[in-house]
Amino acid sequence: RAVPPPDVPTDNCDLHFKVARDRYSGHPLTIEGFAYLWSGARATHGATRGRVCFEIKVTEALPVQHLPPSEPDPHVVRVGWSLDCCSTQLGEEPFSYGYGGTGRKSTEGKFQSYGETFGESDVIACLADFEAGDSVELSFLKNGRWQGPAFRVPRSALRGRALFPHVLLKNCAVEFNFGQRAPLGTPGTLPPGYCFIQQLPPAHRERGTRGPRSKAECEILMMVGLPAAGKTTWAVKHAAANPDKKYNILGTNAIMDKMRVMGLKRQRNYAGRWDVLIQQATQCLNRLIQIAARKRRNYILDQTNVYGSAQRRKLRPFAGFRRRAVVICPTDAELRARTRKRTDEEGKDVPEHAVLEMKGKKMGIFGV
Repeated sequence: RAVPPPDVPTDNCDLHFKVARDRYSGHPLTIEGFAYLWSGARATHGATRGRVCFEIKVTEALPVQHLPPSEPDPHVVRVGWSLDCCSTQLGEEPFSYGYGGTGRKSTEGKFQSYGETFGESDVIACLADFEAGDSVELSFLKNGRWQGPAFRVPRSALRGRALFPHVLLKNCAVEFNFGQRAPLGTPGTLPPGYCFIQQLPPAHRERGTRGPRSKAECEILMMVGLPAAGKTTWAVKHAAANPDKKYNILGTNAIMDKMRVMGLKRQRNYAGRWDVLIQQATQCLNRLIQIAARKRRNYILDQTNVYGSAQRRKLRPFAGFRRRAVVICPTDAELRARTRKRTDEEGKDVPEHAVLEMKGKKMGIFGV
């Protein structure tokens, strides 16, 4: 049976990353607060052997005139490799390796100078050498010019797991070449022995996790609890403990995590602008929930959701999904401690009268 070639799937990318019909190009949403967000996508197949590569071309810097002039790097692309179990935030966790348009490389959230800057119309080739002794060597070419070794990943740490092509970007459109077409960059510039990932023998490629095949296989977990109760902590831990589910966490915390600046949380760099951040994140969240209900994925809805009417309204679009509530109810003392901690760390302060109103309402579980 013929093995499908690598492409960019619609179920292994951020909800605000729009994959083209040909599955070889894409761009993020840029309206409103989405222009602040990083948006990532990972290919269907990864490599485990050989000397392999893929290319991306930055086809367009999308217009974002609504961003303030002070916004750092409003158009930027980061490209590289990651494990299938990694998040879409390329270069910001272990086994996730990126080269960014600012001329820096990153892994585990650590950024270092590497190579030339790049942007609109540039072509980046991403090379993975699985034959470099005890390590897998990752390097990059910009418009045919080799930028030198970027990462050496110990084989023992990978434990035979595949590295997948991965892109993360802000306000840029990109095109991918896995070998389905002629080179996007200068022909003949790849080092000897390298081939595109599509040209690898099927046995040397690994298919990534597939999404649910029908809505009946999809799951949405609705977090229920007061502010600072621990809902986000539970959601993040549950998603990490069930990587095969590929949960998408829908919440303002998850959205602001995608507003990072050079790997740092935006609210740490923009003290005193919490109200602006939360307003932008809330607008994005409302639109993402609309998008999510139309896609076959697994979700965790990370909001307070203490009112029964709100629970029913929010879950109604997810008809056909398996729907469950997760209620977080710490003691009063623990809630006060968590509230102080969140206020100190994030500057987020929910008025006491609002919390008391929520506590005065019955945290009913949705009856839909």
